[in-house]
Amino acid sequence: MLKIKRLYTFMLQTFLPLFIMTFGICLFIVLMQFLWRYIDDMVGKGLGIPVLGEMFFYAGLSLFPMALPLAILLASLMTFGNLGERLELLAMKSAGVSLIHIMRPLIITMGLISIGAFFFQNNVMPVAQVKLYTLLYSMRQKSPELDIPEGVFYGEITGYNVYVKEKDKTGLLKDVMIYDYSKGFNKTSVIVADSGRLKTSADKLFLVLSLFNGESFENMENQSGSSSKKTAVPYRRETFENKEILIEFDANFSRSDESLMANQYMGKQLNDLQTSIDSMSVRLDSIKALNAKNVYDMSYKRTFSKSKKESVLQEEPGAAVVASTNNTDSLTKKSDEPVKVINFDSLYLAETPSGQAALLVRAKSNIESVKADYYFKAATQGDEAYKLRRHLTEWHKKFTLSFACIVFFFIGAPLGAIIRKGGLGMPVVISVILFIFYYIVDNIGFKMARDGIWPAWEGMWLSSAVLAPLGIFLTYKAVNDSVILNADTYLNALKNFIGKRAGRKVEKKEVIIFTPDYAGLLPRLDKLAENCVVYLKNHKRWLNYFTFWKQGGKDHTAEQLAAEMEGIIEELGNSDQNLILNKLMDYPVIGGYNQRNTHFKGKIGLALGIFFPVGLPIYLLATYQRKLLRHDIQVVQKTSQELEDMISNLETKN
Repeated sequence: MLKIKRLYTFMLQTFLPLFIMTFGICLFIVLMQFLWRYIDDMVGKGLGIPVLGEMFFYAGLSLFPMALPLAILLASLMTFGNLGERLELLAMKSAGVSLIHIMRPLIITMGLISIGAFFFQNNVMPVAQVKLYTLLYSMRQKSPELDIPEGVFYGEITGYNVYVKEKDKTGLLKDVMIYDYSKGFNKTSVIVADSGRLKTSADKLFLVLSLFNGESFENMENQSGSSSKKTAVPYRRETFENKEILIEFDANFSRSDESLMANQYMGKQLNDLQTSIDSMSVRLDSIKALNAKNVYDMSYKRTFSKSKKESVLQEEPGAAVVASTNNTDSLTKKSDEPVKVINFDSLYLAETPSGQAALLVRAKSNIESVKADYYFKAATQGDEAYKLRRHLTEWHKKFTLSFACIVFFFIGAPLGAIIRKGGLGMPVVISVILFIFYYIVDNIGFKMARDGIWPAWEGMWLSSAVLAPLGIFLTYKAVNDSVILNADTYLNALKNFIGKRAGRKVEKKEVIIFTPDYAGLLPRLDKLAENCVVYLKNHKRWLNYFTFWKQGGKDHTAEQLAAEMEGIIEELGNSDQNLILNKLMDYPVIGGYNQRNTHFKGKIGLALGIFFPVGLPIYLLATYQRKLLRHDIQVVQKTSQELEDMISNLETKN
């Protein structure tokens, strides 16, 4: 039996508990967001605990794709952050184990989780979403729980408006006023009672309102055919001690049929989505072709092309043109019949003002009819295209979750190894920032694909395409132990770019083994100063743009001067003279200057400089760095001459 290495077991034991914990936290957070979003549909409906529990269960399954990538990012960041903070990661690397080797068991685990996420998206999510949205729709349709407030009119009972001045602890309603407009506003009846009680029937289909000591007033208008001829409107007034009113009010929770949601894009698996996409694409293409044919048939282009074709046929000797209308009437035109040209403006001006107005009204009516027909066709085609796009986005969504899990792992694990901070502090902040960025980009891509601005695959894979290079970059930097989150690194790079670099430090040695050969150093210093003069003479500040791109490469002459300078500094660093050591610190640190900033030369470099717009900024940057390099060479020349004088004086004294 193949045994798992102890390192792999340790990594799994470290990662899996954190992953389970972070997944629970993330799922709870998104569930609270779901609760605040739909709380208005649940409050005041009298829903039981089983219904609410079922809703939260299906909501948790539906929010699984949102919580899983965030949990993977946070867990991987915390795992490697803890290992780095406790120096366990450093111990593993010191033992010769690479970061990729350390991550190997978790990479395999992420592969299994990604495969499971795909099957979850394909098999579980359609069922969960159908049940969740059906349950939410049923909850919206349910009547609110009856709770009549005091001192205001309550209108949640259909056809009735109830006013209660006061309620006691036993549920007795005092000073009750009821407006009954269930038969229409023209037949409104008013009931006033000293007190009353309200209860629900056993089957929860009716409300039973028991009233005590009151009066009722009802208008009898339009209840008989002769009443409209009378001057006085009949009415009915009733005084009662006990009166019961039966009001139809369904207080039960009834579930809607799931078949409607199951036929939508959210309730289909991958195979069903592909089948629907194929059939909807064919249908949409046929609708587009039919609409295009109708537009062409109603346009002037068809009329003109038809007239041109008829004129060509008429030019042939003995030819005849036969025009048919509704396949019944036919008209034969002779070839020698002259073509009639009709001037519509003259015909319009020949009409009377009333006739002109009639023609304009008729033309406007025809235009509005054509416009309404086009709007209807556009709306039909737009609905079909929208349904097709939603199916396409749902098809791609089956795969994006699995890929997002892998991408977030390769972002979180290297980032944790770089920052070396564990716990719930820094990792949570970084994870939230990265996930918010991912969520915004993902929503932008989804809306672009849903609205047809981008193709579906571009919009749905936008977030993965944006974050995948970040994961590759962080993994590369973490494997090579690069420092990318150290502020001093970027600060020193900025200082080096603007020419403000750290000074050279030369300290006096307590024990000097080799004494510098001052006599031998004088010719070297003199030669270094002369080489600096020659360099400044041959390398001007400004270089021709085309020469710049044609030459390419680094400035090897400056590199040779820097190497000679460093050799002199290394030998004079053994001196016991403080003045010489202090003067050595005046030498600049020459390095990082790439005079031409490109490794292309010849025709290739010249082509890049001419045809690419980045050529000019690179040229200006190289010119600025050339200026800094010339300044450093001048300092080297001056310092070398001063050192030469100091050593000459020292030799004279000795």
